[in-house]
Amino acid sequence: MKFDELDKRMRIYETAHDHCVLPGIYMVARIDGRSFTRLTKEAHRFEAPFDVRFRDYMVETVRHLMNCGFKVIYGYTESDEISLLFSLTEQAFGRKTRKYNSILAGEASAKFSTLLGSVGVFDCRISQLPTKKDVVDYFRWRNEDAFRNALNAHCYWVLRKDGASAKKATRALEGMSIPDKNELLFQHGINFNDLPNWQKRGAGLYWVGYEKLGVDPQTGKKTEAIRRKVLVDLDLPMKEEYSAFIEGVMEGEGASL
Repeated sequence: MKFDELDKRMRIYETAHDHCVLPGIYMVARIDGRSFTRLTKEAHRFEAPFDVRFRDYMVETVRHLMNCGFKVIYGYTESDEISLLFSLTEQAFGRKTRKYNSILAGEASAKFSTLLGSVGVFDCRISQLPTKKDVVDYFRWRNEDAFRNALNAHCYWVLRKDGASAKKATRALEGMSIPDKNELLFQHGINFNDLPNWQKRGAGLYWVGYEKLGVDPQTGKKTEAIRRKVLVDLDLPMKEEYSAFIEGVMEGEGASL
């Protein structure tokens, strides 16, 4: 069999189940750390429940993903996960989900591992969202998940530092109401409302324009140009204000690309 015939026949097995996201459908990638509990608590022993170094590694990984060849208009990270909102005009790789999943997982793993100095692995999956409201709801979901996780994490580690085992601390929090969790922290000198917002709400990254001054080498005249850069927001709003914020990011997409 000639190579061209063999190549054509064998590629069918790679592409037979390709799925492409339809035009006009929003794409959001969610990228999760694999076995990060062991990585952060045993292999590297980051400070619990939150560590600024780990936060910065995640933020820089998001920044990298927003600059690795895709039209990402918003990046969000909380805990060991990342969410990326793509432009509706994104056409890379024919919008094949397998390409996005494999490339983004690989890029995230490579960047994070470089920052960490050892292997850190991510997986990826693509959500296909038909309306702007679905996109807003997705990011509200992750934003509120960050709040819930932060409250539980602080309570869990308060109990652990009091001498409770992992199992006992977990059981103590089961069925405990939010007011009771806040009271538990307060009794240990922690006002949850006063904790850094990035712990409770995650971090957002989005494009902003700025003026760059220069000099025309031929005329010597000063010039101005509009450039883009990624802004890191560690003070995201919550609830309805966050919904409005995400809507604003989407409405400003045309000007940012």
